[in-house]
Amino acid sequence: MLDTDYDGRSLYPSQVFFPMPRAKDGWARSARNLKAEIDEELIEAYRRTVSLPFGPGDHKRVAVRIIDDEGSRA
Repeated sequence: MLDTDYDGRSLYPSQVFFPMPRAKDGWARSARNLKAEIDEELIEAYRRTVSLPFGPGDHKRVAVRIIDDEGSRA
């Protein structure tokens, strides 16, 4: 999870990544479960491990939280 404008207290992710290699995992599974119209290009981008471009926010801080596939935080 990536918060591109971290306030030092609460993490509000603006980008969330599921770098899972199989098409049926991660965002693809979420899209099916939500039965929503999802931008396929964004789904593909969020399956990777590189963030999308972003500019500095008001707080000029970035926070990253890593959670493995078993739910453990790093």
